[in-house]
Amino acid sequence: MSAVVNIVLPVFALILLGFICRRTGRMGPTGASELNRFVVWLALPALLFSVVANSTWEQLWQPGFITAFSVGCLGVFGVTLGYRLVQKQPLADASLDALGASYANTGYIGIPLCMLVLGDEALQPAMVASIVVVCVLFAIALACVETGLHAGQGFGRTLRKVSAALVRNPLVVAPMLGGIWAASGLALPVPLATLLKLLGAAAAPCALVSLGLFLAQPLPGGKVTGVWPLVALKLIVQPLITWYLAFQVFELPTLWAYSALLLSALPTGTGPYMLAEFYGREASRVSRVVLYSTLGSLITLSTCLVLLPV
Repeated sequence: MSAVVNIVLPVFALILLGFICRRTGRMGPTGASELNRFVVWLALPALLFSVVANSTWEQLWQPGFITAFSVGCLGVFGVTLGYRLVQKQPLADASLDALGASYANTGYIGIPLCMLVLGDEALQPAMVASIVVVCVLFAIALACVETGLHAGQGFGRTLRKVSAALVRNPLVVAPMLGGIWAASGLALPVPLATLLKLLGAAAAPCALVSLGLFLAQPLPGGKVTGVWPLVALKLIVQPLITWYLAFQVFELPTLWAYSALLLSALPTGTGPYMLAEFYGREASRVSRVVLYSTLGSLITLSTCLVLLPV
């Protein structure tokens, strides 16, 4: 149990510090946004580029891991989306609910957690999972929202908007550029490698503090229903699906199996909330899913760490 505390406590302590800094006025109302920009545009891309540029295709191409993690998040997304549509909810809002139930916070919590638990080697599965979440899951949700908002305007228009959004996303571009560099066979110049190392080292603490700043923002008022089913899907159903596939079906190597379970058990990231805000949709439910799943993951992640002989 002490090992679990030693691993989980620093991660959530950084989130708490961000929360306290915002609530006590040590950081202003734009702190979360500005720190988030640093993480998204500089720190995390540098880390992702460096990992891919120093990896081989054989190390990254793990079809069993990709399948186990993807089926977990995409399965929960599909079931939630279908259920919300049966309830006659608009496609755009149903897509946001589905994303809230399946969007693992791989970038802000997953990367530092996997590194603490499994060492630097776990950066590879954490990065692969981040690409699945950002490039596949988020793109599907974005396409569904666009389709719901612009029904009748054609598939081509929606596809172009989604593609343009992905091409501009630094968390997508950075690993792609890293892959191109790795394929060239060239070693990273020392000054560039040092720069990437310095930026990458800032990714985890800044991401966690940024999340704390975000969670400290006041929640939208009014009574909100349907939050806890989405939290249960994210923290219980998704990791159970991934655990079964990773351990029972594919029997993945220890590093990749443990990583798959931990990454699937992560709380909901801020992506669904930001998407709801961007499109001007009701964000009260998804904002609560982010908050409650983050708090609940203290229990679920600790349980995973107790059950896994790490």
